[in-house]
Formats: sequence, structure tokens, C-alpha cells
Amino acid sequence: MRVLDVHLQLPRDLLGALDVPEEQVERRLREMIAIQLFREGRISSGKAAELLGISKLEFVQLLARHGLSYFSETPGELAAEVRTLERLLESQGK
Repeated sequence: MRVLDVHLQLPRDLLGALDVPEEQVERRLREMIAIQLFREGRISSGKAAELLGISKLEFVQLLARHGLSYFSETPGELAAEVRTLERLLESQGK
């Protein structure tokens, strides 16, 4: 993967807002970028995990730690999807 090296200058008091030690700032910013791009639908969860060097499961767990859902559908929408899949499977079995 080709990489782009970016240098940022940030006010030191931003560390308090990030709530991480200075040596973890880069990692935290990478997480924030990956999470936001995933939330906007610009990258997949797999791509976000790859960018962070973690598994897809670890990315889903990262989302949960930040109070974010991996699924964008509501419970009602998910239930409707399940019903649709069940009907399709039943029709294929006949």
C-alpha cells in the first residue's frame, strides 16, 4: 500500500481533548479518521481495519467502545431484512 506522510502541528492543550498520552496521539488520530470515513460510508469496515492494522472484529469492537454501531440499520429494518431472506430461502427450497 502506498502511503502519504502527513505532518500536523497541534496545540498542546488538544491532548486533553483527545484524552490520550502524547505518544498515542498519532494512533488516536488514525482511529478518528478511520471511524469517520466508515461512518460516512466512504470506506468499508475491512478497509478501516486495514488502515489501523487490526482485524475487522477489532474494528467493530473499537466502534462499540466509542458508542457506535457497526450496523446502520434500525432493529426494525434488520428484522425486515431477515424476513425477506427467510421468504427467499423458502421459495428456493420449493
